[in-house]
Amino acid sequence: MFASAFLAAADRPLSPGFEHFYNLEYTESISSFRAEVAAQPNSPDSWNHLAQALLYSEMFKAGALESELVSGSNPFVRREKMNPSPEVAKQFDDCLNKALQLTEDRLSKNPKDVASLYSSGVAYGLRANYNYLVRKAWMDALKDATNARKMHNRIIEVDPSFVDARLVQGVHDYLVGSLPWHTKMLGFLAGFRGDRQEGLRNLKLVSEEGNLAKYDAKVLLAAIYRRERRPLEALPLLESVSQRFPRNYLFKLEMVQMYSDAGNKQAALTILDRVESLKKSNAPGASLPFEKIWFYRGNLLFWYRDYDGAIECLRRVTPDTSALDLHTAVVTWMRLGQSFDAKGKRKEALEAYRQAIKTGPQTDAAKESQNYIGSPWKRLT
Repeated sequence: MFASAFLAAADRPLSPGFEHFYNLEYTESISSFRAEVAAQPNSPDSWNHLAQALLYSEMFKAGALESELVSGSNPFVRREKMNPSPEVAKQFDDCLNKALQLTEDRLSKNPKDVASLYSSGVAYGLRANYNYLVRKAWMDALKDATNARKMHNRIIEVDPSFVDARLVQGVHDYLVGSLPWHTKMLGFLAGFRGDRQEGLRNLKLVSEEGNLAKYDAKVLLAAIYRRERRPLEALPLLESVSQRFPRNYLFKLEMVQMYSDAGNKQAALTILDRVESLKKSNAPGASLPFEKIWFYRGNLLFWYRDYDGAIECLRRVTPDTSALDLHTAVVTWMRLGQSFDAKGKRKEALEAYRQAIKTGPQTDAAKESQNYIGSPWKRLT
């Protein structure tokens, strides 16, 4: 989540690299940012842009850009490990090392260089996300996130009107405020108690008045509101970014989840109908596989206790899950098993659970499915 605070969107026209980036077109975005690096090799921003495109491309492939991967069960600081190729990992490290070297050189000459402070915070934030998602080095990630906070604190000291720097403060306050007390005792967190509400206030400020990070603040707020079960507050934010970046289908799928959480089944299904219609017409940006749409529909119907409808949709997905990220593929099998259990079809349920375990043995959904081998799934509420 933390690295989402370090993108570069604004109301002004975006560079081609960022237009592609925000519309999930990562191959084109990476190509554009490579050209930017070649043209401006001494700009730390160029290296940061390429690093974040590389990172988010891997996150997208792994399904990590979907806020809770529709299960709604993962804790705030928990996420399955990503596994980028050694080549991508090296490129990412090289980009951030170059960005940090450039900013350190500039800050050694002028410690109040706001642009370099901002770029340094961006690099630390991206590395925090990498440490968390790829290396699973939680303490290193938190340390880098804190370094990003310190850099952007210095911006506010120099220029209190630099609203965008408050995004990092907001994310850090919310994150630290969500930690258990014993973690807050770590030495590098000295002076940072964390305050979830203050964090939300800063994010809201940037979403309304920011320049470089306005859209990022909206996305972050929507993700937080979802985790806090405040879907009606998330929906206007998602609608705003969806209109600005119409080829980003994840925003539409997040709206499906928000309407579902809000109890508006029909609105959620209407959006899915629209997404499927765009896919059938080969509209720009409708690059998601049909299997993803059918999964979302089946998952929605499952939560609304329409188990027959859920089974019909999920059975359309299971013949070939290769187009899905691993988590979604495993959850598809688990939801199918749960739906069969709800209908009293134990044999079919067991087959589905075993497929979930076989598909991704180390995933949370596979481990949950293992529990249902011994005893049928039962809805608690």
